[in-house]
Amino acid sequence: MRLKLLFSESIRSLGANLSTTVAATMTVLIGMFLLGLFIALGSWAQDFGEKQKEKLLVKVYFCTETTCAKPATEAQINTVRKRLESDPLVDTATFVPKAEALERMRKLTPDIVENLSSNPLPDAFEVKAHDGADVKAISAGLRRGGLPAGVEKIRDGEEVSDKIVKVARVMSTAFAVATLVLLISSALLIANTIRLSIFSRRREIEVMKLVGATNWFVRGPFMLEGLITGLVGSLIAVLLLLLGKAIALPGIIGRLNTSTDIEAWPFTTIALIIVVVGLTIGAIGSGLTIRRFLQV
Repeated sequence: MRLKLLFSESIRSLGANLSTTVAATMTVLIGMFLLGLFIALGSWAQDFGEKQKEKLLVKVYFCTETTCAKPATEAQINTVRKRLESDPLVDTATFVPKAEALERMRKLTPDIVENLSSNPLPDAFEVKAHDGADVKAISAGLRRGGLPAGVEKIRDGEEVSDKIVKVARVMSTAFAVATLVLLISSALLIANTIRLSIFSRRREIEVMKLVGATNWFVRGPFMLEGLITGLVGSLIAVLLLLLGKAIALPGIIGRLNTSTDIEAWPFTTIALIIVVVGLTIGAIGSGLTIRRFLQV
Protein backbone atom coordinates (compact mmCIF):
# COMPACT_ATOMS: atom_id res chain seq x y z
CA MET A 1 0.00 0.00 0.00
CA ARG A 2 2.81 2.39 0.92
CA LEU A 3 4.71 1.51 -2.27
CA LYS A 4 1.59 2.18 -4.31
CA LEU A 5 1.25 5.56 -2.60
CA LEU A 6 4.89 6.41 -3.36
CA PHE A 7 4.38 5.57 -7.03
CA SER A 8 1.20 7.62 -7.22
CA GLU A 9 3.01 10.58 -5.62
CA SER A 10 5.87 10.24 -8.10
CA ILE A 11 3.51 10.13 -11.07
CA ARG A 12 1.56 13.10 -9.73
CA SER A 13 4.79 15.05 -9.22
CA LEU A 14 6.00 14.22 -12.71
CA GLY A 15 2.70 15.45 -14.14
CA ALA A 16 2.62 18.57 -11.98
CA ASN A 17 6.18 19.53 -12.97
CA LEU A 18 5.80 18.71 -16.64
CA SER A 19 8.55 21.03 -17.90
CA THR A 20 11.21 19.56 -15.60
CA THR A 21 9.96 16.05 -16.33
CA VAL A 22 10.28 16.60 -20.07
CA ALA A 23 13.74 18.13 -19.59
CA ALA A 24 14.92 15.17 -17.52
CA THR A 25 13.43 12.64 -19.94
CA MET A 26 14.98 14.37 -22.97
CA THR A 27 18.33 14.47 -21.17
CA VAL A 28 18.24 10.73 -20.56
CA LEU A 29 16.91 10.11 -24.09
CA ILE A 30 19.72 12.02 -25.77
CA GLY A 31 22.36 10.60 -23.47
CA MET A 32 21.21 6.99 -23.84
CA PHE A 33 20.73 7.36 -27.60
CA LEU A 34 24.31 8.59 -27.96
CA LEU A 35 25.48 5.86 -25.59
CA GLY A 36 23.80 3.26 -27.80
CA LEU A 37 25.49 4.72 -30.87
CA PHE A 38 28.85 4.77 -29.09
CA ILE A 39 28.45 1.13 -28.05
CA ALA A 40 27.37 0.01 -31.54
CA LEU A 41 30.03 2.00 -33.40
CA GLY A 42 32.70 1.28 -30.81
CA SER A 43 32.08 -2.48 -30.80
CA TRP A 44 31.94 -2.50 -34.62
CA ALA A 45 35.21 -0.56 -34.85
CA GLN A 46 36.83 -2.84 -32.29
CA ASP A 47 35.76 -5.93 -34.24
CA PHE A 48 37.03 -4.30 -37.44
CA GLY A 49 40.38 -3.64 -35.78
CA GLU A 50 40.62 -7.21 -34.51
CA LYS A 51 39.78 -8.59 -37.95
CA GLN A 52 42.46 -6.39 -39.52
CA LYS A 53 45.03 -7.45 -36.93
CA GLU A 54 44.21 -11.09 -37.69
CA LYS A 55 45.24 -10.45 -41.30
CA LEU A 56 48.72 -9.24 -40.32
CA LEU A 57 51.45 -11.75 -41.18
CA VAL A 58 55.18 -12.05 -40.69
CA LYS A 59 56.70 -13.14 -43.98
CA VAL A 60 60.12 -14.79 -44.00
CA TYR A 61 61.72 -14.83 -47.46
CA PHE A 62 64.57 -17.25 -48.17
CA CYS A 63 67.56 -16.71 -50.41
CA THR A 64 67.39 -17.63 -54.09
CA GLU A 65 70.06 -17.97 -56.77
CA THR A 66 69.57 -14.33 -57.80
CA THR A 67 69.35 -12.70 -54.36
CA CYS A 68 72.16 -14.38 -52.42
CA ALA A 69 75.46 -16.07 -53.10
CA LYS A 70 73.89 -19.40 -52.11
CA PRO A 71 70.20 -20.32 -52.13
CA ALA A 72 68.64 -21.53 -48.89
CA THR A 73 69.02 -25.23 -48.16
CA GLU A 74 66.37 -27.62 -46.81
CA ALA A 75 68.22 -27.76 -43.49
CA GLN A 76 68.18 -23.94 -43.14
CA ILE A 77 64.45 -23.85 -43.92
CA ASN A 78 63.77 -26.53 -41.29
CA THR A 79 65.83 -24.62 -38.73
CA VAL A 80 63.66 -21.53 -39.23
CA ARG A 81 60.55 -23.72 -39.07
CA LYS A 82 61.59 -25.08 -35.66
CA ARG A 83 62.27 -21.57 -34.35
CA LEU A 84 58.83 -20.41 -35.42
CA GLU A 85 57.05 -23.46 -34.02
CA SER A 86 58.78 -23.02 -30.65
CA ASP A 87 57.77 -19.33 -30.39
CA PRO A 88 54.72 -19.03 -28.04
CA LEU A 89 53.57 -15.90 -29.90
CA VAL A 90 53.18 -17.81 -33.18
CA ASP A 91 49.79 -19.31 -34.03
CA THR A 92 50.64 -20.90 -37.39
CA ALA A 93 53.68 -20.94 -39.68
CA THR A 94 52.76 -21.91 -43.25
CA PHE A 95 55.50 -22.74 -45.72
CA VAL A 96 54.82 -21.33 -49.21
CA PRO A 97 57.06 -22.87 -51.91
CA LYS A 98 58.09 -20.53 -54.69
CA ALA A 99 55.99 -22.49 -57.21
CA GLU A 100 52.87 -21.84 -55.10
CA ALA A 101 53.85 -18.17 -54.71
CA LEU A 102 54.12 -17.85 -58.50
CA GLU A 103 50.72 -19.48 -58.95
CA ARG A 104 49.19 -16.99 -56.50
CA MET A 105 50.71 -14.09 -58.40
CA ARG A 106 49.50 -15.53 -61.69
CA LYS A 107 45.92 -15.45 -60.35
CA LEU A 108 46.21 -11.96 -58.85
CA THR A 109 48.31 -10.18 -61.49
CA PRO A 110 48.50 -12.32 -64.62
CA ASP A 111 49.87 -9.47 -66.74
CA ILE A 112 53.04 -9.26 -64.67
CA VAL A 113 54.00 -12.93 -64.78
CA GLU A 114 52.82 -14.01 -68.23
CA ASN A 115 56.17 -13.26 -69.89
CA LEU A 116 58.46 -14.66 -67.16
CA SER A 117 60.93 -17.27 -68.39
CA SER A 118 61.70 -18.51 -64.86
CA ASN A 119 60.37 -18.23 -61.33
CA PRO A 120 62.09 -15.33 -59.51
CA LEU A 121 60.02 -15.69 -56.32
CA PRO A 122 61.57 -17.18 -53.16
CA ASP A 123 60.34 -19.86 -50.80
CA ALA A 124 58.77 -18.23 -47.75
CA PHE A 125 57.01 -18.72 -44.45
CA GLU A 126 53.75 -16.89 -43.71
CA VAL A 127 53.54 -16.56 -39.97
CA LYS A 128 50.31 -15.74 -38.15
CA ALA A 129 50.45 -14.53 -34.55
CA HIS A 130 47.96 -15.40 -31.81
CA ASP A 131 47.52 -11.62 -31.42
CA GLY A 132 48.07 -9.33 -34.41
CA ALA A 133 49.82 -6.86 -32.10
CA ASP A 134 52.66 -9.40 -31.68
CA VAL A 135 53.84 -9.49 -35.29
CA LYS A 136 56.61 -7.00 -34.55
CA ALA A 137 57.79 -9.08 -31.58
CA ILE A 138 57.90 -12.24 -33.70
CA SER A 139 59.86 -10.44 -36.38
CA ALA A 140 62.28 -9.00 -33.82
CA GLY A 141 62.81 -12.46 -32.34
CA LEU A 142 63.80 -13.85 -35.72
CA ARG A 143 66.17 -10.95 -36.35
CA ARG A 144 67.84 -11.24 -32.95
CA GLY A 145 71.53 -11.91 -33.54
CA GLY A 146 71.16 -11.26 -37.26
CA LEU A 147 69.04 -12.87 -39.94
CA PRO A 148 68.92 -16.69 -39.75
CA ALA A 149 71.09 -18.55 -42.23
CA GLY A 150 69.43 -18.78 -45.62
CA VAL A 151 66.98 -15.94 -44.95
CA GLU A 152 67.14 -12.95 -47.27
CA LYS A 153 64.62 -10.65 -45.55
CA ILE A 154 61.74 -10.56 -43.09
CA ARG A 155 58.61 -8.46 -43.55
CA ASP A 156 56.07 -7.85 -40.79
CA GLY A 157 53.75 -5.26 -42.30
CA GLU A 158 55.97 -2.57 -40.77
CA GLU A 159 54.09 0.75 -40.98
CA VAL A 160 50.84 -0.97 -41.94
CA SER A 161 50.84 -3.18 -38.86
CA ASP A 162 51.77 -0.26 -36.62
CA LYS A 163 48.93 1.84 -38.01
CA ILE A 164 46.32 -0.90 -37.64
CA VAL A 165 47.34 -1.70 -34.06
CA LYS A 166 47.49 1.99 -33.11
CA VAL A 167 44.12 2.76 -34.71
CA ALA A 168 42.52 -0.15 -32.86
CA ARG A 169 43.93 1.10 -29.55
CA VAL A 170 42.88 4.69 -30.23
CA MET A 171 39.35 3.55 -31.10
CA SER A 172 39.04 1.57 -27.87
CA THR A 173 40.42 4.43 -25.76
CA ALA A 174 38.26 7.08 -27.43
CA PHE A 175 35.18 4.87 -26.98
CA ALA A 176 35.87 4.42 -23.26
CA VAL A 177 36.57 8.12 -22.63
CA ALA A 178 33.54 9.33 -24.62
CA THR A 179 31.25 6.90 -22.81
CA LEU A 180 32.56 7.97 -19.39
CA VAL A 181 32.09 11.67 -20.18
CA LEU A 182 28.60 10.99 -21.50
CA LEU A 183 27.53 9.08 -18.38
CA ILE A 184 28.87 11.75 -16.04
CA SER A 185 27.13 14.50 -18.02
CA SER A 186 23.83 12.61 -17.95
CA ALA A 187 24.02 12.08 -14.19
CA LEU A 188 24.76 15.77 -13.56
CA LEU A 189 21.91 16.92 -15.80
CA ILE A 190 19.44 14.55 -14.15
CA ALA A 191 20.61 15.70 -10.72
CA ASN A 192 20.04 19.32 -11.73
CA THR A 193 16.55 18.49 -13.01
CA ILE A 194 15.61 16.72 -9.75
CA ARG A 195 16.98 19.69 -7.81
CA LEU A 196 14.62 21.98 -9.70
CA SER A 197 11.76 19.63 -8.84
CA ILE A 198 12.69 19.74 -5.17
CA PHE A 199 12.88 23.54 -5.26
CA SER A 200 9.45 23.82 -6.91
CA ARG A 201 7.91 21.59 -4.22
CA ARG A 202 9.72 23.02 -1.18
CA ARG A 203 6.52 24.28 0.46
CA GLU A 204 4.75 20.97 -0.11
CA ILE A 205 7.69 19.19 1.53
CA GLU A 206 7.48 21.50 4.56
CA VAL A 207 3.76 20.71 4.94
CA MET A 208 4.45 16.97 4.68
CA LYS A 209 7.05 17.21 7.45
CA LEU A 210 4.66 19.22 9.64
CA VAL A 211 2.01 16.51 9.44
CA GLY A 212 4.51 13.80 10.42
CA ALA A 213 5.73 12.31 7.16
CA THR A 214 8.89 10.20 7.56
CA ASN A 215 12.14 11.13 5.82
CA TRP A 216 11.93 8.18 3.41
CA PHE A 217 8.30 8.95 2.61
CA VAL A 218 9.42 12.43 1.55
CA ARG A 219 12.48 11.22 -0.31
CA GLY A 220 10.86 8.19 -1.97
CA PRO A 221 8.87 10.01 -4.68
CA PHE A 222 11.97 11.96 -5.78
CA MET A 223 14.01 8.77 -6.02
CA LEU A 224 11.25 7.12 -8.02
CA GLU A 225 11.07 10.20 -10.27
CA GLY A 226 14.69 9.67 -11.23
CA LEU A 227 14.14 5.95 -11.85
CA ILE A 228 10.98 6.52 -13.91
CA THR A 229 12.64 9.30 -15.89
CA GLY A 230 15.69 7.11 -16.54
CA LEU A 231 13.53 4.17 -17.60
CA VAL A 232 11.27 6.19 -19.94
CA GLY A 233 14.17 8.03 -21.55
CA SER A 234 16.09 4.77 -22.02
CA LEU A 235 13.12 2.97 -23.57
CA ILE A 236 12.51 5.81 -26.04
CA ALA A 237 16.22 5.79 -26.92
CA VAL A 238 16.04 2.02 -27.53
CA LEU A 239 12.98 2.54 -29.75
CA LEU A 240 14.76 5.23 -31.80
CA LEU A 241 17.84 3.05 -32.16
CA LEU A 242 15.64 0.16 -33.29
CA LEU A 243 14.02 2.37 -35.92
CA GLY A 244 17.43 3.61 -37.04
CA LYS A 245 18.66 0.01 -37.26
CA ALA A 246 15.71 -0.97 -39.42
CA ILE A 247 15.59 2.13 -41.64
CA ALA A 248 19.02 3.74 -41.88
CA LEU A 249 21.49 0.92 -41.22
CA PRO A 250 20.87 -1.14 -44.40
CA GLY A 251 21.61 1.91 -46.58
CA ILE A 252 24.79 2.72 -44.63
CA ILE A 253 26.09 -0.85 -44.70
CA GLY A 254 25.43 -1.02 -48.43
CA ARG A 255 27.78 1.90 -49.03
CA LEU A 256 30.61 0.49 -46.91
CA ASN A 257 33.11 -1.77 -48.61
CA THR A 258 33.73 -3.99 -45.60
CA SER A 259 33.66 -7.67 -44.82
CA THR A 260 30.28 -9.05 -43.77
CA ASP A 261 31.80 -10.88 -40.80
CA ILE A 262 32.50 -7.57 -39.01
CA GLU A 263 29.71 -7.06 -36.51
CA ALA A 264 28.75 -4.86 -33.57
CA TRP A 265 27.35 -6.26 -30.34
CA PRO A 266 23.83 -7.79 -30.59
CA PHE A 267 21.07 -5.19 -30.39
CA THR A 268 19.43 -6.94 -27.43
CA THR A 269 22.66 -6.61 -25.46
CA ILE A 270 22.97 -2.92 -26.34
CA ALA A 271 19.31 -2.31 -25.42
CA LEU A 272 19.74 -4.04 -22.06
CA ILE A 273 22.85 -1.97 -21.32
CA ILE A 274 21.01 1.25 -22.20
CA VAL A 275 18.07 0.44 -19.89
CA VAL A 276 20.31 -0.60 -16.99
CA VAL A 277 22.55 2.45 -17.39
CA GLY A 278 19.52 4.75 -17.69
CA LEU A 279 18.06 3.40 -14.44
CA THR A 280 21.44 3.63 -12.73
CA ILE A 281 22.04 7.19 -13.86
CA GLY A 282 18.53 8.18 -12.75
CA ALA A 283 19.09 6.63 -9.33
CA ILE A 284 22.51 8.21 -8.90
CA GLY A 285 21.31 11.65 -10.01
CA SER A 286 18.31 11.50 -7.69
CA GLY A 287 20.32 10.13 -4.78
CA LEU A 288 23.04 12.77 -4.99
CA THR A 289 20.50 15.58 -5.27
CA ILE A 290 18.33 14.31 -2.41
CA ARG A 291 21.35 13.91 -0.16
CA ARG A 292 22.57 17.43 -0.84
CA PHE A 293 19.43 19.53 -1.24
CA LEU A 294 16.64 17.64 0.54
CA GLN A 295 17.49 18.18 4.20
CA VAL A 296 14.83 16.08 5.92
